Amino acid sequence: MTAVPSDAYSPLPDEPPLPLVEGQAPGLLWYLTEPTRAAVDMGQFAATRQLLRAAPSGDGHPVMVLPGLGASDGSTSVLRRFLAKLGYDVHGWGLGRNIGPTVPAVQGIRAQLRALGKVDKVSIVGWSLGGIFAREIAREHPDLVRQVITMGSPYAMTDMRQTRANPAYQLLSRFYTAGAEHPPPERGRPAFPVPATSIYSKTDGIVPWQGCVSDPGPRAENVAVSCSHLGFGYNPSVMWVVADRLSQPYGYWRPFTPPPGMAGMYPRAA
Repeated sequence: MTAVPSDAYSPLPDEPPLPLVEGQAPGLLWYLTEPTRAAVDMGQFAATRQLLRAAPSGDGHPVMVLPGLGASDGSTSVLRRFLAKLGYDVHGWGLGRNIGPTVPAVQGIRAQLRALGKVDKVSIVGWSLGGIFAREIAREHPDLVRQVITMGSPYAMTDMRQTRANPAYQLLSRFYTAGAEHPPPERGRPAFPVPATSIYSKTDGIVPWQGCVSDPGPRAENVAVSCSHLGFGYNPSVMWVVADRLSQPYGYWRPFTPPPGMAGMYPRAA
């Protein structure tokens, strides 16, 4: 499919996501079954390796992959190897375990983006809290960022009690840099400055899916998948979306369209 200039795309009208209820986290059943469902996601990856070899190849531009809360680069190793095989210059965040917006984490992400940005514009892929970091650093340095892809990242969440990760986040908050509160609500901020794809799942047991999406626009989209929160980095439908988004030529952008035969893997977006 031939890409079209980003300013030529007019999104189709879509149903707005249901409003978040204050203090409402994902259902207990989804939360308790996260480990089991993540194992299923890993199994699906193993079973579809042959299919994933047909994913669009890359152009060699740098890609940063940021892990979620409590995770390290080990959690993104499968995704990073997959993207490296497609031809990208892939980098983990290299900052150990992600315990939140500490001074070393914030400064480290900025330093890495500046270093990679000297070579080419950088695509940033962020899982959960890593996606929130990705969007904030893109707002700071849009001149260095090619696009942002988030996976189960509750950047539009309005209340920390809406996530099952809130107890851990609050426990670690004493280590955070000043002003490290959850970002302001998306609707009250300037338009996001670079192309953005928000991948989310309505069966996410950790974060509310409504907090992982924003209004679609000329360079912004929401892509629904069926997976667990802990399985985003292994789920084949997620990996295909990431590969497809990264493969777009710089300066051109089009909304994601599942390839023939794979449409059933993608529920209708909210």
